[in-house]
Amino acid sequence: MPSIHRFARVSAVAAGAVALAAFAVAPAAQAAAHGSFIGQFHNNDTVASAVPGNGDVNPYGVAVVPRSTGSLVRGDVLISNFNNSQNLQGTGTTIVRVSPGGQQTVFAQINASSLPGRCPGGVGLTTALGILPGGWVVVGSLPTMDGTGATATAGCLLVINNSGQVAETISGHGINGPWDMATISGGSRAVLFVSNVLNGTAAANGNVVHRGRVLRLTLKLRGSSPPILVKRTVIGSGFVEHTDPAALVVGPTGLGLNSHGTLFVADSVGNRITAIPAALVRHSSAGTGKVVTTGGKLNTPLGLAIAPNGHVLTVNGGNGKLVETTRRTR
Repeated sequence: MPSIHRFARVSAVAAGAVALAAFAVAPAAQAAAHGSFIGQFHNNDTVASAVPGNGDVNPYGVAVVPRSTGSLVRGDVLISNFNNSQNLQGTGTTIVRVSPGGQQTVFAQINASSLPGRCPGGVGLTTALGILPGGWVVVGSLPTMDGTGATATAGCLLVINNSGQVAETISGHGINGPWDMATISGGSRAVLFVSNVLNGTAAANGNVVHRGRVLRLTLKLRGSSPPILVKRTVIGSGFVEHTDPAALVVGPTGLGLNSHGTLFVADSVGNRITAIPAALVRHSSAGTGKVVTTGGKLNTPLGLAIAPNGHVLTVNGGNGKLVETTRRTR
């Protein structure tokens, strides 16, 4: 039975270590600045099951609650499920919550027929999961009809309030298979960096296309009202992607923003990590960005986070290993 493991929690905490004040990136924490961040961890302990009562499986997104609000409790971990109880990809509808003590509850169970707005295709919750000020939880949906890439559709971003109810959907604007996400906020604005993997993949019927994109979505925060999209910019493009019988779709996945405003991308098909500079302020696409590292210990990198010491953490889909890349690309 799928479980949440301590290394996943460490990775999520590392992702949350990057902070922004009015979009001026704060200095990164200097813990273990000259050594390995993951080298201090030696055990992989099971904390809790990620399977809720409806049987959803395949935990994808992970986010740590930064502060208590509504039913969200500071330090709890939210996990989105991508598959339903029949193990069909792109059909999972639940976000579970795991406390530091290991207690699991359901934070949200989403019904595609009662959404407050458009979400082409329905609900299949992806790795794109983040928490904004006010406890607004944003999660990506890449839905399918039968768990196959042939029926995958554009989906949307679902905005959920701090009580677990969907308050808004964000669709269109280049959102096409939102696969992963990094978030940052300050003042009355929040920024979502979203990787998209369905630009031409389904029509290509398994063949490789170079159309994966990374969007920067700027939202206006409105207190107790749902945030609204005010601007959209393509900052990355040309990433390799294709449908896959086992993984549904493979393309640009994990995203992480460092203290200098550089967005790192786990380019899964290319088996590499790339970097998009000036991600918060650029007005055009950097293409696939600069290659940081490729091959070596990488083996289809999927999840990505920035450690407190500025190193890039990626998790391999090919062998399940967690890899740390230093700022000098070692």
